[in-house]
Amino acid sequence: MTVESDRVGGVNLAQGVCDTEVPQVVAEGAISAIHEGHNIYTRLDGIARLRRAIAEKTERMQGMVVDPEREVLVTSGATGAFHAVVMALFDPGDEVLLFEPFYGYHLGTLRSMRVVPVAVELEAPDWSLDLDRVRAAITSKTRAVVVNTPSNPAGKVFTRQELEGLAEIAREFDLFVLTDEIYEHFIYGDATHLSPAAIEGMRERTIVMSGFSKTFSVTGWRIGYVIADAKWIGAIGYFHDLLYVCAPSPFQHGVAAGVEQLGRSFYAGLALEHESKREMLVTALRDAGMKPHVPDGAYYILASTAGLEGVLTGATAALRARSLLAKTGVAAVAGSAFFRAGKGEDLLRFCFAKKDGDLADACRRLRGLR
Repeated sequence: MTVESDRVGGVNLAQGVCDTEVPQVVAEGAISAIHEGHNIYTRLDGIARLRRAIAEKTERMQGMVVDPEREVLVTSGATGAFHAVVMALFDPGDEVLLFEPFYGYHLGTLRSMRVVPVAVELEAPDWSLDLDRVRAAITSKTRAVVVNTPSNPAGKVFTRQELEGLAEIAREFDLFVLTDEIYEHFIYGDATHLSPAAIEGMRERTIVMSGFSKTFSVTGWRIGYVIADAKWIGAIGYFHDLLYVCAPSPFQHGVAAGVEQLGRSFYAGLALEHESKREMLVTALRDAGMKPHVPDGAYYILASTAGLEGVLTGATAALRARSLLAKTGVAAVAGSAFFRAGKGEDLLRFCFAKKDGDLADACRRLRGLR
């Protein structure tokens, strides 16, 4: 859809490229690092400065004490982190639970290594978690459960009650919890972010994956990280080294500068800014005749196109996405990309992490649909 949007000169709300401005301290930190000669390989676990900054921020904002020398690994984005984690911890034929709607990279990464993804449906419209469904999906081959909070594509923020229930199941069945927290600072309303690793008794079995692509609007820099018990970090780092060698050196320095110098007010402002963008797009989608699921976090909206059969042509979400692009010049992702076959065909996913002018243009175009 990104290619098609570019071809017709549309407004791309499909890909989560996050094209808002990069914080000045982050950009200048990377530029200075290049001029200072930080252009060669780093240690496979990343520069010490960034590992320390990640550990300090984690303790400051989540109350988790982390050893930067033994429990932090800098990775090539959160997707690189996930890939290395799967390679290190699982064998072909192992099963891993994914909550549906799921992030396509999680599904694809598991399949690429012959690990079996097992979908556990979340209950619309608020995407609530049924712990009985989780238990019913567990077999003798189940090794882990993936939690994406806040989630792509639904913007679901898992509650403390839900995470504590999952923690109980993980302990009972001796499962890893792989938690992708890349959108941890995009939280709206009364929602709060809680890492499964912060729940009592979960540090050893929880693998935290996050990064700075979204927070600092540097999706092309590929700076992510893993926080895990020291007993797992060595193997994860080994496979990350085989795949990527290391994350880009000057960008590690730029991100470190941002983590060191940008405090709570920056992250609070980021959430408020995107909450305003969320409201802009939710209103426009409703005006266009769609039914958006209002997210509690992240920066995506799943919107139902039910009732627009006479406006958007096609029986599938992919065809409706193309119809929307042709009629309005706004690109969205087919909702079916985040579900098992045959599901999500009435949904489209929209990204609102856009510059205000571009988002306003997209909203204007959407309102012209009917």
